[in-house]
Amino acid sequence: MIATRIQRAVCMTAVMFFVLSEAVSSHADSAKSQLVSREIQSKNFAGNKIGTSPVRKMVVYLPAGYEDSKQRYPVIYFFPDAFGSYRDIFDHKDTQSLFDRAIAAGVIDKFILVAVDMNTSVGSSWCVNSSASGNWEDFIVQELVPDIDANFKTLPRRDSRGVSGEFMGGYCAIRFGMVHPEVFSAVYGLHPVGTGSGIKVLASLPNWDLMANAKSLDDVKKDGYSQIFTAIFQAHLPNPDKPPLYIDLVAHKDGDKLIVDTKLTERLRTNFFLEEMIPQYADNLKSLRGFKFDWGRSDLNQDHVYSNQAFTHKLNEFGIAHEAEEYNGTWGERNWVEDGRVYTEVLPFFERHLVFDTNSK
Repeated sequence: MIATRIQRAVCMTAVMFFVLSEAVSSHADSAKSQLVSREIQSKNFAGNKIGTSPVRKMVVYLPAGYEDSKQRYPVIYFFPDAFGSYRDIFDHKDTQSLFDRAIAAGVIDKFILVAVDMNTSVGSSWCVNSSASGNWEDFIVQELVPDIDANFKTLPRRDSRGVSGEFMGGYCAIRFGMVHPEVFSAVYGLHPVGTGSGIKVLASLPNWDLMANAKSLDDVKKDGYSQIFTAIFQAHLPNPDKPPLYIDLVAHKDGDKLIVDTKLTERLRTNFFLEEMIPQYADNLKSLRGFKFDWGRSDLNQDHVYSNQAFTHKLNEFGIAHEAEEYNGTWGERNWVEDGRVYTEVLPFFERHLVFDTNSK
């Protein structure tokens, strides 16, 4: 009888220990930061000509303690460069740990970050609406932001939304700040491209014969510049009646002579270069809570250095408050390391310029 009671007590103790261990483990798991994979079935890619999938994928960073907290968080929307996956910063650069360390050290208060796939089959979408590749701008403003606000504990207002990106993604971040300041209030572009004219003449870069004679989208992938400019033209000079690239070409070869189409070149410059958009969107930029971009002095393509220098000068001419920094290095080389620019510049920038949940403090 006594032995049976002892056995029951031991059994109950074991059960209680197991339940307590599970509770502690569950609490510990909920106290860690999380990466959540998510998809949206978008309506903004119906009828696009190049087969862009309407299923857009993303990964969402949630800070430690998110599940158990009543706190609401500002959101940073991040657009990666077009040379890798939207997941690269987490899969290959240990960015989750970097964010965790920054929050623990007080570099920035807790936040949500959304990294979304904005690539087409040939490269960057450049985050604009296009009859060739789909309505990327509308996807972000009409679908992605409302979806994140509906499904996560966000602060659903522009003063608590930031936008950032790297390289082509930096271009996207600045463009959204220009065109949609009612959605995003703070903008940081990491080494943006497409800000303006470079040193080299634009028409000297692609292989025009290759693009003119392409039988499929795969053909232009044989040449780096031709692939990049196909994506640019699909964004800014789409032509749904010209398969297989569905673009208008600003130039063509006549023997050894390059013939440049004046009207198409003007249209491209007006629609593509951020510098050209400043007069139209100056007041929008002035309404931002914060605006900064940077670039590496030793970029192997000095076009990017020159154009960013010119971009900051033109912003000054229109009286647009901003921060612009040329740093020693090449683009991206020190962005994601422990003491790199994301940790020391980008996150403190958003700490200064976004509105956090003061009720939780």
